[in-house]
Amino acid sequence: MKKRTYLKLATNILIHSKIRSWLTIIGIVIGVGSVVTIMALSDSMEADMEERLADLDLTLITVTPGYTQATSGFRGGPGGFGGDTSSSDAELTDKDVMAIKLVENIDHIYGQISGSNLDVYFMGETAGLSVTGVDPQVWQYTVTYEVESGRLLEPADNNVVVIGYRIAHEMYDQEIGLNRILAIEGRSYRVIGILAEGESDRAIIMPIDSAVDIIDDAEKDVFDSIIVKADDVGNVETVVEDIEEKLMISRHVMNDDDRDFSVSDSLSMAESFSEMMSSFTIFLGAIAGVSLVVGSVGIANTMFTSVLERTKEIGTMKAIGAKNSDILMIFLFNSALVGFVGGVLGILLSLVLTSFFPYLGLPMARSSTGMTVAPDLMLLGIGIAMFIGVISGLIPAYNASKMKPVDALRYE
Repeated sequence: MKKRTYLKLATNILIHSKIRSWLTIIGIVIGVGSVVTIMALSDSMEADMEERLADLDLTLITVTPGYTQATSGFRGGPGGFGGDTSSSDAELTDKDVMAIKLVENIDHIYGQISGSNLDVYFMGETAGLSVTGVDPQVWQYTVTYEVESGRLLEPADNNVVVIGYRIAHEMYDQEIGLNRILAIEGRSYRVIGILAEGESDRAIIMPIDSAVDIIDDAEKDVFDSIIVKADDVGNVETVVEDIEEKLMISRHVMNDDDRDFSVSDSLSMAESFSEMMSSFTIFLGAIAGVSLVVGSVGIANTMFTSVLERTKEIGTMKAIGAKNSDILMIFLFNSALVGFVGGVLGILLSLVLTSFFPYLGLPMARSSTGMTVAPDLMLLGIGIAMFIGVISGLIPAYNASKMKPVDALRYE
């Protein structure tokens, strides 16, 4: 027989199958749809992470007071990442900055302070906002912010602020423009820059000397955190280790149990997030794969039943000259066709599911790449379904091909 004949007979078997075959196909549809959707979600999450990492300076290192036991074994884990925190009353001072300056492969370093819920008055309205004080001499070299208008802080600046997009355009009834005056805790500050949308939208950044005057409990040369910029991404791990060593010496810390500071870096956190996302994708993929296994069992069961139902037909075909290979190929084509139909419908289900993701508020669905099912994923999904169909139908098809014509024709 020709392949066209195999396909025609296999299609005829599928079309005239009982509801059992279509229920089997539904199992493949759910399995393929789930697997392809999860893979598409993984691709979108990876693209979204790459977008974010492209805007993130991976050479930045942050030193904060206090030490969290959960950071043991996690390089650069930030303080407060769960676990028991020691030395909660520890402070970072100018002495710590001087100690870190002795570390090699550092481009910039500065201390910063922050305060929350400060009264910010503009044109008759007051809002409780957060303020960050930074060193204007080096801050602009450690950030990758883009400005909508104006500029970033410069060394000679005093009593000025750079504000986020939402504060400028949405926080108050009247939009805040360049050179407008904000009253923060009763003191006046001129707006010299507005950050682009998406760049710390609710931030108010000012020189640290000005911030000390308005933030409660703030002291000169005492910092909430110290920001360090390494000269190269490849040196970040070494710089982190050197900073920890220098600070343990300068702060007279003998072992990790007595540590009163934490060192975190963007690179290790990005790597940890990537590993966590990969594990999450594998876990979800394994769950979705269970439905494919169930679907394959369903195909095998359907094919065994189909062979029994068509025993007399098999005997008739063999009696008029059909070979064992012909019978084998007819039923293999049938099982592959079941997988193909299930795979195509599974891809359609995946397309429907992914189209709803943006409405669920998922960040990766709103990235520049969007939430899409790539053509190679579609082909992979259909290929997996057909492969499962063929493998599941192999034994029933082989059994059918080995039937003796006389026995098949006698079957009741």
